[in-house]
Amino acid sequence: MPKTHAVKLSPNKKLAGVLVPVFAIRTDSDLGIGDTEGVRQMIDWCAAHGLSVLQILPINETSGDNSPYNAISSQALDPTTIAVSPRHISDLSVARFNAISRPDLLAELRRGAVNYRRVKALKRELLWAAFESFLAKEHSKKTSRAKRFQLFVEQNADWLRDYALFRVLMEEHGNSPSWEHWPKEHRDPQAARQWLESLPSEGREKQNEKLLFFCYVQWIAFAQWVGLKEYGSRKQVYLMGDIPFGVGRASADVWADRTIFDLDWSGGAPPEPSFSDDEFTRRWGQNWGIPLYRWRAMRERNFDWWRMRVGNVHKVFHIFRIDHALGFYRIYAFPWPPEHNREFLKLTEEQVAKKIGGLLPRFFPDPDKTDKQKKTNLAQGNELLRMVQDAAGDTMVVAEDLGLVPDYVRPHLLNLGIPGFKIPHWERNPDYTYTDPAAYPRLSICTPATHDHDPLVAMWRRMWHEHEDARAKQDDHRAHVTWLELQRFVWWLGYDGKNIPRDFTDEMHECYVRRVLGSNSWLAIFMLTDIFGQETRFNVPGSVAESNWSVRLDKTIAELDKDPGLLAKTQLVERLIKETRRHP
Repeated sequence: MPKTHAVKLSPNKKLAGVLVPVFAIRTDSDLGIGDTEGVRQMIDWCAAHGLSVLQILPINETSGDNSPYNAISSQALDPTTIAVSPRHISDLSVARFNAISRPDLLAELRRGAVNYRRVKALKRELLWAAFESFLAKEHSKKTSRAKRFQLFVEQNADWLRDYALFRVLMEEHGNSPSWEHWPKEHRDPQAARQWLESLPSEGREKQNEKLLFFCYVQWIAFAQWVGLKEYGSRKQVYLMGDIPFGVGRASADVWADRTIFDLDWSGGAPPEPSFSDDEFTRRWGQNWGIPLYRWRAMRERNFDWWRMRVGNVHKVFHIFRIDHALGFYRIYAFPWPPEHNREFLKLTEEQVAKKIGGLLPRFFPDPDKTDKQKKTNLAQGNELLRMVQDAAGDTMVVAEDLGLVPDYVRPHLLNLGIPGFKIPHWERNPDYTYTDPAAYPRLSICTPATHDHDPLVAMWRRMWHEHEDARAKQDDHRAHVTWLELQRFVWWLGYDGKNIPRDFTDEMHECYVRRVLGSNSWLAIFMLTDIFGQETRFNVPGSVAESNWSVRLDKTIAELDKDPGLLAKTQLVERLIKETRRHP
């Protein structure tokens, strides 16, 4: 595995970047989903256009819903991100690759959105073919490459041993990670290993081979991603990863070590009355289904699980974003799992308390109602985030600090040297006009939207729709409020607010990009679709739409600069990066 040289980024040098999920990237050689080869080509594209940071979503192995925020392991990388071809994996022969990945199958998988079921099946078959070749040519002969694999297994034994066994058991149960529904002899590592030892020799040998296979897949995955970090360093394009605050209940982590997880409560986020896409979120909040952490138990072990998790992220990224960093201070939780949300949707608080023994959704350890509670939560956040920074080494930590943010959080993040996020639409003055981005703290990240939000074009269309709907219904108050919102948006762009364009024009797009890049924030970052002025959205929180986590770019990376319209947008951003002194 190649060594990476240290890169310590400084807010003294302002940078620009782009966000694109790995699954969305298209190349001429992909297998129906973005992979490390696509990321490598994106690094080249960024370097060519003055973009210094490439942000992606979490790349840990996902579950059946394919959400990068609901992984089956906090440590293992998703096999779908591996570039599986003879060019990228020396163990895979051209003949075997061609026999398994027929041209008609590849053509079908490359069309439209990601077909996860078929993509995962194809990549597993190809990786197994590579593994069989490795066993025959390398592992059995104890070559230097086999020794490197063995060293990887030994160095990662703290998580890899349990993960590999968990994956074997998943396949025993139809690829379901829901270990709570497995037979008793499979519900914890000790029982599962006793079960494995009890198998007849042929069955035990077969399962042991699978254990080795899942270790091999992770070896290949980490080698490719570590190589990407080094490649980005040479190109001066820095990879920005993502760690979700929580880990899935149906995961190898929880299955392997329940002493550090509280399964009685289900973590999430508090109610958001302005959330228009989901009634449950408006009334009760977001119930993510993640178990809470037993911080006392973790503290007794010097937070070894978190340090290991951050250490693995450090291997493959220059920067990482902690999703829902507010959870380190306090976490909102539900006394029921998300699959029961519908039962509580229409109930009052009194009815809910009566139904489940007086319990209600609440903050842990405490809400922020009193100074004492705030002090307690702040002390917890301070301890935990300092631990994360210590484990991160020269990898820069940034915090997703959006939503209902306690007043002490952002000053504390600044004190720790951790950048938070500034979304212009949400940064308001006392009169509700947009804050001047020149006033943003340098230690911040300015972005028009995240993967969970409407792109700029869609947001503008929605704002106009809300205004026209109010006028059509002769709701004068709402019509006045929605018109003011349109005015505030264009005032921020520098318009007079009188003749407001119905469509999101090229001129508006340029003004918005200029304002973001001209902000005082250390990093200005755009979703790729916002650079192009497209409406593509990667996720709608609270929904189970098939488009979530599966939408792909319309063009391959090689085609982006060949499209005159897209190239013009890219060159605009490139020019403004230079004008605002954010170029490398």
